Formats: sequence, structure tokens, C-alpha cells
Amino acid sequence: MTNTPKAYDPANDGAQMSFDGRMSYSDYLSLEKILDAQNPLSDAHDEMLFIIQHQTSELWMRLALHEVAAARDAMLAGKTRQAFKMLARVTRIFEQLNNAWDVLRTMTPAEYTRFREALGQSSGFQSYQYRLIEFTLGNRNKAMMRPHAHREDLTRLLTDELAHPSVYDVAIRALHASFPVDDAVLNRDMSAPYAENDSVKAAWIKVYQDPDNNWELYELAEKLVDLEDYFRRWRFNHVTTVERIIGFKRGSGGTSGVSYLRRMLDVELFPELWHLRTDL
Repeated sequence: MTNTPKAYDPANDGAQMSFDGRMSYSDYLSLEKILDAQNPLSDAHDEMLFIIQHQTSELWMRLALHEVAAARDAMLAGKTRQAFKMLARVTRIFEQLNNAWDVLRTMTPAEYTRFREALGQSSGFQSYQYRLIEFTLGNRNKAMMRPHAHREDLTRLLTDELAHPSVYDVAIRALHASFPVDDAVLNRDMSAPYAENDSVKAAWIKVYQDPDNNWELYELAEKLVDLEDYFRRWRFNHVTTVERIIGFKRGSGGTSGVSYLRRMLDVELFPELWHLRTDL
């Protein structure tokens, strides 16, 4: 006969010290799996830093995807205000991702060189979660699916995302409910890259010219700008960290390294929201 432990009452029992048959902190977080996932392939001291920085970034990206998907669902259901909290949280997540570069920048070129060969052809641009974030927000470059062609599950994940409207597509639909937007934008191929449109820009300008009467759209626009602001900072910090550590060498995955990352700085997720500022 199994003895069932007495229900724990924190108000009367105080700090729990016995976990026989009870769920502990480590159990709940599956810490053994997480802390056993660091497997350096060299004897270099700094490889552990490199691994943990990238693993924790992937965890933050997982949360970002969770929040972005929920924000999109809320907006599609007409619950735009509820989406604001989730979009704001994604911005804070990218603040954490930005801070992570500060830790990685403590590694010098000589320290990185000691284990770089152990990376093989692995590279950050192969992160499927990062690609999924870009696809979900609106930067849909199908060519970037190629690094995942060897994994049917990842190819399917990215392809499935392209079948949904991006966060920006959903925002434009909300904008169209109050201001006219070209049919070509509303009925476009959602899987294709978004192209800036004058009618979308004109509609957002009207929102910014009269925020008091368009407050929900105004706040939505600023939430999106906040998010992209921190996303751009993440990209910029990525560039400067790579340049600081490897200069202008090619990336481990064969990209042009800093030159490739600098081109990514020119990519805009929500172009009209940035360009309208010149016209106000």
C-alpha cells in the first residue's frame, strides 16, 4: 500500500524540506535535462560561454515565439488591446537577448580561435527559431529555408508559418477597418516578402495625425515600432560582437560574416511605420 504524502500547506508547514514523492524545483524545471545539455567539443575554457549564450538565446526566442503567436491570435480575434501586453513582452525579451551579447563580448579573438574548429559548419544563421520569428513578424525570405532542408519537420514548421498572415499583415487588416488600404495588399500572397505600399503608409499617417481618435491603432503602431527597435538593436549588437571577435573572416557556416550581418541591418519589418515619420 502506497502512503500518499500529506497535502502541503505553506501557511502552516513553513519551508518544504522533504521531497519524497513531491515535485521539487528541479523536477518542475527539468533542470537535469537543461544542465546536461552543455557538451563542449574542445578543452577551451570559453566554449562553455559560447554554448550557454546561444542556448539561453534559443530559450528566449522560444518564449518570443510563444508570445508573438498569441498576440497574432488575439488580433485576429479582434482583441487588439490584449495583444499589446504580449507585444510589449516580446520587446522585453529582445532586451534580454541584447544583454546577452555583452557577456559574449568578454571573449577575445584568441579565446574564440581555440575552439572555433569544433563548431564545424554550425552557425547562428541556421537557427530555425530565429527564422520563424522573422517569418511570423513579416520578413518572409523563402531562400532562408534552405539551411533546414535536411530536416523535414523544420521545413514543415516554416512552411506552415508561411500559410498564415504575418503579425504585420494582421496589423494592416486592423488598420483597414478604419482607413482604406489597397486590395493588392489585403489579397497578396502572404507567403511572399512584404513590399512597402503607399496606401498603407497614408493610412498610418492618418492614425498619427489624430492619435486621440485612433488611439488603439496608434498604440498598436508604437508597440510594433518598439519591437522592431529592439530587434534592430539585437542585429546591430550581433554585428559588432562578431566584428570584435572574428573581424571580417567568413562565418563558421560559410557566410561572409560581418558583411552578411550588415546587410541584414537594412531589412525593415514594418517599413511604413518608420518612413511615415519623415512625412508627419
